[in-house]
Amino acid sequence: MESSNHEENHDSNRKRSTSSVSDDEQAKRVKYSASSGSHISAPVLSHNDVQRDVNITNYYYGTSFPLANVEARANSSDQSDIIHDYRKLIHSEYATVQEYNSLPGEDVKLSDRYSELLIVQRHREQNEREKEIRSRGVSFQQVLSSRASEAYSSTSVEELFNPNSHGPSPKAVILQGNPGSGKSFTVKKIMCDWASGTLYMDRFDLVVHLRCKELNHVVGNKSVVELVNHSPKYLSLISRMLHDSPDRVLFLIDGFDELKLPLEEAATFPPSDLVTPATLHGTLSALLRGRILPKCFLLVTTRSTALDRLSRLLRGPQRFTEILGFSEKGVEMYFQRFFNDKRLSQVAYDSVRANETLFTACFIPVICWIVCTVFREQFKDGVDMTRGLETTTSIFVYFVVTLLDHHCQGLNVSPPDMLKNLSELAEKETLKQHVLFDEKSVSEAVSDPTSVPFLCKFPLKRKIRVQMMFSFMHLSFQEFFTALCYTLMDMDQAHRKVNDLIGSVQGDQQDMKNTHLLPVIQFLLGLSNEEVRSSLTETLPLSVSPIRGLLEEWLLKVIKEMRDSRWGDDMKLFILHSLYELNEEHFVRKAMETWERVDLAFIPLKKTDCWVLRYCLLCCERIKSLCLNCCNISAQKLQMLAPGLQNCEELELHVHNLSDADTTDLTSALGEGKILDLRLDHSSLSCESLQLVLHALTKQKQVRTVDLQVSTIMSDAIAKIVDFIQTTSIGDQVCIELNEPTEESGDSLCSFLSVEKDSESLILSVKHRRTPDGTFDHSEIFNPQIKPSLSEISITMAQMKTPSINWIDYFNKFFALKDLTESSLGFDEHVATLLSTLHSVPCLGSMFLVVSCVTERLAAGILSLINACPSLKTVQLYAGLIGNGMLSDEAVRLLHESQMVPEFTLVVIGKRCHKATERCNNNSQWSLSCNHRVQLQFQSGSFTEEDLEISYLEEDFSHGAT
Repeated sequence: MESSNHEENHDSNRKRSTSSVSDDEQAKRVKYSASSGSHISAPVLSHNDVQRDVNITNYYYGTSFPLANVEARANSSDQSDIIHDYRKLIHSEYATVQEYNSLPGEDVKLSDRYSELLIVQRHREQNEREKEIRSRGVSFQQVLSSRASEAYSSTSVEELFNPNSHGPSPKAVILQGNPGSGKSFTVKKIMCDWASGTLYMDRFDLVVHLRCKELNHVVGNKSVVELVNHSPKYLSLISRMLHDSPDRVLFLIDGFDELKLPLEEAATFPPSDLVTPATLHGTLSALLRGRILPKCFLLVTTRSTALDRLSRLLRGPQRFTEILGFSEKGVEMYFQRFFNDKRLSQVAYDSVRANETLFTACFIPVICWIVCTVFREQFKDGVDMTRGLETTTSIFVYFVVTLLDHHCQGLNVSPPDMLKNLSELAEKETLKQHVLFDEKSVSEAVSDPTSVPFLCKFPLKRKIRVQMMFSFMHLSFQEFFTALCYTLMDMDQAHRKVNDLIGSVQGDQQDMKNTHLLPVIQFLLGLSNEEVRSSLTETLPLSVSPIRGLLEEWLLKVIKEMRDSRWGDDMKLFILHSLYELNEEHFVRKAMETWERVDLAFIPLKKTDCWVLRYCLLCCERIKSLCLNCCNISAQKLQMLAPGLQNCEELELHVHNLSDADTTDLTSALGEGKILDLRLDHSSLSCESLQLVLHALTKQKQVRTVDLQVSTIMSDAIAKIVDFIQTTSIGDQVCIELNEPTEESGDSLCSFLSVEKDSESLILSVKHRRTPDGTFDHSEIFNPQIKPSLSEISITMAQMKTPSINWIDYFNKFFALKDLTESSLGFDEHVATLLSTLHSVPCLGSMFLVVSCVTERLAAGILSLINACPSLKTVQLYAGLIGNGMLSDEAVRLLHESQMVPEFTLVVIGKRCHKATERCNNNSQWSLSCNHRVQLQFQSGSFTEEDLEISYLEEDFSHGAT
């Protein structure tokens, strides 16, 4: 507001002064001009009666153009319009980019390819570097996530020039990154966002972009002004900004590592100002060192291999930053922006997420681009997107070719020689299990390591000195180049080396050793694929040794040994991943047929494991036997595997966390005609989904075991289960169980239903969950007073007689006891009604019953059942889940005095009071120390009583109760 008022007063005074003089006097002008090479800078007019307009034109030495034209009455909007036009020009130039494979005129939006990068401001220690290089998959992303924290001073593009906590804003920022990590994209994004007014608007009035790759081709002497000459139209504007406000100018110098100029050499005639031409290296060196434009700001991008050279040249205060690449979120965002199709991007991302090695490599933006491009081409070609990507090896080959084509200008050796030297370095260090290499080791293998795009260089503090170290971008790239080394040897050497390699990973007793070499073998198999090998040799004149036959022979040998003996889990997964990398359908089919029974039981399969298993299954018309028991198969993994599981003749499948939405995938996976074992844990299938699953089971050749979890067990579900049991060949057991309790599950007739079936008999077991929320708590398990008092009943009957039973009525009577305890009104009547239902069960062979306590009324009901069912031979009666409920003296007396049929056995387990007088007879007294756990056995008129040891769990609870 003060500035505005001051200008208004000044204009008012000027108008009054002008109106008081005559027209003749107004016609007079004051003019200062310089001649004969002299110049006027910021002239000061004093003791002059200035009554007309003043026109000052500044010409700076060495130029033929004015750097400033200021007229007192000039409209400032002219300059604003020029600045606006300049920004529009810059934005139009940087809003789109060309990709590596773009045809002439093909551009894409920068916003469709740029995702936020993880940038840190801290050099990492040796152990931190090694952890980044060695970790894979989820653990690698966890490491990257830890880097995005205050401990590593993570930052963003917007914050690059923010003040430090201990000092001013840096004048020069180094942005280091590996080839393909997004350095140049970041520079383009800065230019685009500044031009559009969304970045650095309050900090920089001018942002200038210098590409070092282009500077290498500049001829002749150049001044700073000539270097930044974007267009003659804006030359005056840019020159004035550089001169008048250099502290609001930012230079983006991109690709310092590509600069071939001798910047360290002192120029013969270094530039003294903005407009004085000098050698290019002299001008650029002066700009970097701050000898000209010392107040301007610099952001210089470079590979790690040129960091030490840059830091010596660059003025201070400096800030070091490093692009680590994409975080997991950044990878996902890149896929979404690339495809602009939610379904397609999700399919592509899930495929990469399933491949641990590839997902790790996707922290490098150019790998993301390669993967997305391959997916897009597959989609255009009509390839089934659910079949996933090409092999990991093929993506790595594309990466190598891309870097050689676009990031290897100025190599001192030919690309084939460079790859050969680099692969020999990788092989030597991999055998030593090294991921960090000193400068001497690298220089012995590679003539000019700083020019190799696949190597990283970084300083490590060694007590009182700094040592330069090298590494590959990640261990997976080192493993790839190690495999490449064997393919570039002559045939005899390659065979000898590969034999040594495969022999080093196989122990004497089918135990794995030197497991760090397994990824090398997988890459070697991938490079043995004809299509992958041809894509490499078409680009580079490489001679690749034919070692595929040797590797295939060894794989078949290992599979035969694995079939006949117990191999470790790692070897099984290694075989599957190796077959996937080889990607030769005919050989994969032969290998799987040789394997016969693929037993992966108790191996927690990752998504990448499921993906390669799917591929191997789809290569075969049939799989003799596959066991996926306790393999951590989720709904998503089941969807992945479903097409391949259809080909299995014998299948053991264990899946968890299925919902109704996953039923189609499950029934598709089951197919038909199988010998099947199915188990669904922590799943919540509705009655409709249960019916679909049961229908799929009826199509199988034989169902050995079925274990399902559902959301409710109602009468219609019971009817379907009973019908399934009666019409399907069940070899062992069918279990239906409620998942976690919900509002709907409260009306379920039971919480657990199990049917065991053999050629002659059928065992039907039903339970009520004793804990309302389904949780396991010792106090609730051991306390016999918790409802329901009758929690479990199991009966064995002749199989052929089951159709005559009204099972719905039986389950309804069991349901009536769900909320009752022995003290509830009508409890004894409901128990008697349930037991009376069993009187009509023909050929009832045995019964197992769990109640909270054994009362006289219950004993009478048991005796009535025994007398009504002559086929009944055995009854087991538990008071409490583990026999810790009370056995009343009256009940024991009644059972003891009864006349039981011959060859009948009744076993009762519970607690009896051992006091001589004032004996405990109430279930509320069950935890008192005078009550001992006993087993009573009534058999053919005889009676025995035996004390049972107290369980350690019950002992812990009793002490807690005391």
